Amino acid sequence: MPLELSPTRPDVAERLLALSGPSLAAEPGHLPVRGDLAHIKLAGRCFVPHYAVPMPHRIKPGAELRVQGRPGAEVIAQLPAGALFEVLDIAGAWTWGQLENDGLVGYVAQDQLEPLA
Repeated sequence: MPLELSPTRPDVAERLLALSGPSLAAEPGHLPVRGDLAHIKLAGRCFVPHYAVPMPHRIKPGAELRVQGRPGAEVIAQLPAGALFEVLDIAGAWTWGQLENDGLVGYVAQDQLEPLA
């Protein structure tokens, strides 16, 4: 690669790595982004320290989507058994992710999900 096109040159790096506009604002409950993590499909649209590739899981009967990952947290929705839940983060007994491809976002107890084989 010619030196004038090198991505290590400050003027080239600044152009390649510049944020060209505001980050997307998260629509509560529908955009898989938190302050520390976002779905990989939002890379370049949301500025967060980490992006995750979803790990699809099958939802078990009786699963609930919650606002926070803890027992007693407000329930957002009863989830349909057999549907897919895209897990983006696992912390202890709780997962955080999104229902199907563009559905609701929240926390589901890990024992209410089954990994796809």
